[in-house]
Amino acid sequence: MTIKTALFFTLLILTSLATTAEEKPEPPPLNPAYHGEHPMVLLNQGASIYAANLPTYDFPNNVQVVYKIENPGIAFLSLVRDADLVSIKPKAFNIERLMRGEEVEVTADVYSGHYGKGGSKLLSNAPIVFSKKLYSRTLNDLTPSSQWQEYDMIPVSSDGRIYIHKIQQPPSFNHLIFVDLSSACMQKFRTSKRVPPHNELTIKFVNCGSLKPLYYDTQNLDK
Repeated sequence: MTIKTALFFTLLILTSLATTAEEKPEPPPLNPAYHGEHPMVLLNQGASIYAANLPTYDFPNNVQVVYKIENPGIAFLSLVRDADLVSIKPKAFNIERLMRGEEVEVTADVYSGHYGKGGSKLLSNAPIVFSKKLYSRTLNDLTPSSQWQEYDMIPVSSDGRIYIHKIQQPPSFNHLIFVDLSSACMQKFRTSKRVPPHNELTIKFVNCGSLKPLYYDTQNLDK
């Protein structure tokens, strides 16, 4: 074997090894118990649309998930931007795919208002593409309900952040707020009650920058 041939085969082997090293292992099979209806609210900031699920303490809905969704067009963006609340009721799917960070497309009925509290159906079987995972947390080993509230921070732009309340043991609440930062925000603070009113929470962020309250609810979390 000539030196040139030996070098060729050595290079071929090294290239093969590098390719193999870059291959990601297959994820474990999905847990079919996570398959079900997972209602969500749609949130807007600028030209972006986000989806946040409506968690409960009961499996398989005991997760907090925030995703960026693919913007299907100006009309849909305007619908989400102009309504006080837009919720979706997707056809059953496995939410573990979102927990893993997969890109997922579902069909969903879209409501103005809360889908389960008298909201008006605007669209049927609309395609919703979950394009990028921003946050996922399983509601296990929760801290006791307290007047001390803690938030996680989700970067969405150079200065833009979504702050999401880390749900505690009941009674607790689901809260998301967008902040265009001009100074640092406290991510842990004390409130007057274990489940404080929405306006009290907004005031806690008022010195951080420009605010846009996104969602607040206690349903399925207050007892």
